[in-house]
Amino acid sequence: MPATDDMLTQTLRINETFFSIQGESTWAGCPCFFVRLSGCPLRCHYCDTEYAFREGAPRTLAAIVAEIEASGATLVEMTGGEPLAQKRAFDLIAILCDRGFTVLIETSGSIDIRPCHPKAIRILDLKTPGSGECDRNLWANIDDLRPRDEVKFVIVDRADYEWAREQIRAHRLAERCAAVLLSPAFPQKRGLEILGCPGLEPRLLAEWILEDRLPVRQQTQLHKLLWDPGTRGV
Repeated sequence: MPATDDMLTQTLRINETFFSIQGESTWAGCPCFFVRLSGCPLRCHYCDTEYAFREGAPRTLAAIVAEIEASGATLVEMTGGEPLAQKRAFDLIAILCDRGFTVLIETSGSIDIRPCHPKAIRILDLKTPGSGECDRNLWANIDDLRPRDEVKFVIVDRADYEWAREQIRAHRLAERCAAVLLSPAFPQKRGLEILGCPGLEPRLLAEWILEDRLPVRQQTQLHKLLWDPGTRGV
């Protein structure tokens, strides 16, 4: 449905917006405009954006769209927190898609992805046992995956890897979407240390993938290599 003046006057609670290099997914390395929404119903042990749970302020969709257009970006990612936790996010997705932007949605997978505009690319972050939020996965989302969508697993340890491997095989994820992404958990100041785990060595994950000939793509968080891992707005 085309955007209306009423839609553009609606607001979203926004944590931050910035133009940077995409650090994850098959779009890694591409210039991208990020819209980070405030709030998230999950509390993953390895979360690296806890500041987005509480910080933020309302902005109109018109103001957000104007900033994106002024940036010159053609690729936009909506992230969080959990971007789909705010219902008006679906309106912003539709407006951006209708205006010709390539729109990526980084979502936890705990919220129904079906209302997303058909042109949007959903990156479904299925929560592993090591996240502490595995029981929040909305498995019905898998049935709505489209060929351009991607599925992501953050791997804390070997048990997480084996769990992810089972889901990939059982749900034929490599056949359902453009890519299955495995990301080693990055050590955080809180969360993983409480669990007694400093994060996962990327080389170990690579060895497991190769041993199993798993049809996935290992990824790193490129932005944390380009900038200090604690830097915001990148």
